[in-house]
Amino acid sequence: MTTPRSGKAAVLGGGIGGLTAANTLLRHGWHVDVFERSAALPESGTALGLWPEALDALETAGLGGAAESQGVLQTSGTFRRWDGRVIARFEGIRRPAVLLSRPALLGLLAGGVPSGTIRFGRPAPAPGDLTGYDVVIAADGIGSPTRDLLFGDAYRPLYTGLTAWRGWVAGTTDDTSESWGPGALFGITPRDGDLTNWFAAVRAPAGSTGGLDDVRERYRHWHPAVRDVLDRVEPGTVLHHDLYESPRLPSYVRGTVALIGDAAHAMAPNLGRGACEAMVDGATLATLLTLHPVPDALRRYDRERRRRTQRLVTASHLVSRLTTAHRGTGIRDAILAGAARFA
Repeated sequence: MTTPRSGKAAVLGGGIGGLTAANTLLRHGWHVDVFERSAALPESGTALGLWPEALDALETAGLGGAAESQGVLQTSGTFRRWDGRVIARFEGIRRPAVLLSRPALLGLLAGGVPSGTIRFGRPAPAPGDLTGYDVVIAADGIGSPTRDLLFGDAYRPLYTGLTAWRGWVAGTTDDTSESWGPGALFGITPRDGDLTNWFAAVRAPAGSTGGLDDVRERYRHWHPAVRDVLDRVEPGTVLHHDLYESPRLPSYVRGTVALIGDAAHAMAPNLGRGACEAMVDGATLATLLTLHPVPDALRRYDRERRRRTQRLVTASHLVSRLTTAHRGTGIRDAILAGAARFA
């Protein structure tokens, strides 16, 4: 039997990946300090799809079953054209995802660690200032200063060509759907809190679009379900971001520092894998640190997670191109419809 190892870890960033790692390490007797620049957990945010691997990561972190009890199970889904015509339906998903808002998930993760573990209002120190720790876990997001310090500006994320809006409206929906049109898509899902989650993405130059009026104008000819949601949106609930993705890092590890989540592999959201892979990163790295000496654990982490997540970055990019295509949409839709029949 392998004797569990313990040590002292600094987690840079109190987001989803960082807190998954912290919970897992704490279960195995590690001392963990989480440095989070925000003053508190967010009070608002849109829904995330937690796929089975992410739910397994929560189990590893000692929080199994909590997301399922708070969120909404996604057992089916519909893909539509912009005019409402159904392209394909997927029913009876064997291991459904759980739709849970970011604040609820972060609250769940933060609730699993002792008071004082998360140092709010503390920007992530540079790794060189953390010499008292056995390992530094850089979960400091898509603009990661740690990544920039270790690998340079050449590995900063690149614009995908898509800008996105996200938000929620009052009331629930039974349908999980995504509609595709020329250069754009629109999604509608249920979420916790008796709310309906929505998201939209369009092809546009970086920084060229913005407010709710823009998104309403862009989708004014789409099918009634889309227009109904946008008519009910309250302006203060809308989040708008240009979407970025990471170039391939040569390693997720440098010395005793490991990058996880968006700091390592930011991806387009079209596969719904970003938050999930951050959680898997955190649980995987933390588990390896409890089983192996730090240098060996970090090598194993890089080997286990880098190629898989970099493939997902590529796959998410390709799916984003397909779902917002201007040409060849008939062939795309026929292939998806065929896949649905055999799913």
